[in-house]
Amino acid sequence: EAVRQTVLDRVYDGVSPFQDFPPPHVSGLIRERTIRGWGSYGTVFGTLIQKVRPRVIIEVGTFLGASAIHMAALTRELGLETVILCVADFRGWPGFRDKFEFVKYVNGDVLLLYQFMQNAAYSNSTGSVLPVPFSSGSALQKLCEWGVYGDLIEIDAGHDFNSAWADINRAYRILRPGGVI
Repeated sequence: EAVRQTVLDRVYDGVSPFQDFPPPHVSGLIRERTIRGWGSYGTVFGTLIQKVRPRVIIEVGTFLGASAIHMAALTRELGLETVILCVADFRGWPGFRDKFEFVKYVNGDVLLLYQFMQNAAYSNSTGSVLPVPFSSGSALQKLCEWGVYGDLIEIDAGHDFNSAWADINRAYRILRPGGVI
């Protein structure tokens, strides 16, 4: 609970981003649910969650939240009170719109964050899933400065070697002893 409150205080001025969600200017532009990901339902999640029994999961790279929502369900099934911090800048990538035309833009702002939040709300995961809407580098640095450590950290943001290696090294600084990346 202290981790969740720290992030709420530092990122959202102490108020849940899910309060009064969705905002009126996007309510008609997001889908009821669009839960997509790559490998988001793999058995590795259940295996690691059972082994580690994490209180804090940090997901670096979250897209539309499929793996975060899956991990939230797994932790609920085990009776764990886990916060899942989902680090992403929610901007997409070059060529993103060619593949995901259903995601709308408002004044150049891709609505990935809002769709992610809608997916979390639809899946009844707002009590455990919390977006951290910054680049992986800046977010991992700040989590370290704030004293936020993860028991389980998933690295899935930049899919090139240099980006992944940088995220792994930054994440290692906030890995709780006995935790798993």
